[in-house]
Amino acid sequence: MPDFGPVLGIEGTAWNLSAAVFEKDLIALYSKPYTPVQGGIHPREAAQHHASAMKEVVSRVLSEAPAISGVAFSMGPGLGPCLRTVATAARALAHALDVPLVGVNHCVAHVEIGRYATGAQDPVVLYASGANTQVIGYLNRRYRIFGETLDIGLGNALDKFARSKGLMHPGGPAIEERARAGRYIDLPYTVKGMDLAFSGLVSAAKDHPAPLEDVCFSLQETAFAMCVEVTERALAHTGKDEVLLVGGVGVNRRLQEMLSQMCGERGATLHVPDRQYMGDNGAMIAYTGRVMLEAGCAMDPAETRANPSFRADQVEVTWREDGVPARERRETAPASARGAEAVVTLMDEIVCKRRVRKPYRQPSLDSRLIAERTRAEARLIAMARRQGIPTPVIRDITPDTLVMERVKGTLLRDDLVPENLYLAGKTVGKLHSAGIVHGDLTTSNMIRRDGACVLIDFGLAQVSGEVETRGVDIHVLFQTLESTTDEHPLLKEAFCKGYREEFDGADEVIAREREIERRGRYL
Repeated sequence: MPDFGPVLGIEGTAWNLSAAVFEKDLIALYSKPYTPVQGGIHPREAAQHHASAMKEVVSRVLSEAPAISGVAFSMGPGLGPCLRTVATAARALAHALDVPLVGVNHCVAHVEIGRYATGAQDPVVLYASGANTQVIGYLNRRYRIFGETLDIGLGNALDKFARSKGLMHPGGPAIEERARAGRYIDLPYTVKGMDLAFSGLVSAAKDHPAPLEDVCFSLQETAFAMCVEVTERALAHTGKDEVLLVGGVGVNRRLQEMLSQMCGERGATLHVPDRQYMGDNGAMIAYTGRVMLEAGCAMDPAETRANPSFRADQVEVTWREDGVPARERRETAPASARGAEAVVTLMDEIVCKRRVRKPYRQPSLDSRLIAERTRAEARLIAMARRQGIPTPVIRDITPDTLVMERVKGTLLRDDLVPENLYLAGKTVGKLHSAGIVHGDLTTSNMIRRDGACVLIDFGLAQVSGEVETRGVDIHVLFQTLESTTDEHPLLKEAFCKGYREEFDGADEVIAREREIERRGRYL
């Protein structure tokens, strides 16, 4: 693998035009952000800003650097006009300097600079920026997306609320400042397995009559708790012991504090890069471009078109070594284990599932979620059993605890073969036919027993006959498969076969799942 000299990186996916030069360490970094006169980012105005400021920004970092060995640029995801402006400049510079050119995935660059800056080895990544909110992990030369926003990114959600209240752009810092004097009020909390959604939360916050400080505080507390919950669920699912926080929203001290509390409870390490590496910056493009060029990823300039919908899981990560997946390093499951929500104690014939309080969540929100989810789980497990769907038998219930039959069998997570996914498809088809949505369809919540698939952990379940909620249910499972195995196409096909056999509306739901998967996240 060649050892590259200094690499110039140009970032310009949205509001911030930034350039940097990176060799063994950061040599130079300079940014000139676009600030809208009013409202949010106007893509063409931002692109015009980038075009007019490009010479100044690039010249500034090149004046501090020795001869350049390569050029890297943010290829996507992002705003099309901005991406095209940056790509054109990068191609011209690479040609003029006669050096190789590489297009970098913006999301992957956030992860890579975070790993470099903190020393994190194999973390679960919470990527929280303006347009993106994703939980990411690495497996088999891909960054897999465990979960993500189903509508808008966290930063954009904060910006939309801020604009509605006349606060300056970007809205995050203004909300954080006002939240310091606020008190908690109830707002909608929307988590769907590994995924989450912010639109309903923002709408409710906009219309709430409480003082602005209280709404800002509650908006932060609710949105951040949702992010920490799905991050914890990914930790529990993968068995990893590191969390890396990246993205511009990650500079928020309260979000860092909540993640730190969660990691402390789970015995995991939280990594947070220096502030200069958190928001969109040229250093992350230069660094990632350099490791890509060292791995032989130089591109033909004709192949470096901007890609506004470029997802992290589309990138083949050739510069990382594959280790043993965390869940394969785990020992035999203990008699008591802690999941994302509860402590589960296994006895010979029964399971005791006690939901535990989360120190990162507001006490009133935490109490509400524990009570609601415990009641709903008991009710929907019983409802599903009456419809002939394999579920545990409930023996007892208290406000925070369920005592159930112990389902003895093999977790699908530990035996991912088409036959088992076919059985899972049949069970989920019966569930959806009964008007129930599971809400957390991961392979950790399915057990093969006696030639059938038993569903467990109905804590996020709901009664729904909507195509959208059923599509999200399937989407959660498919994301889990894509994040844990390269055999996911065969497994998804097997699931769909069983699903269609049991549910007359299967084709419509499967089509909706594909639509959900295709929805742009850069909104």
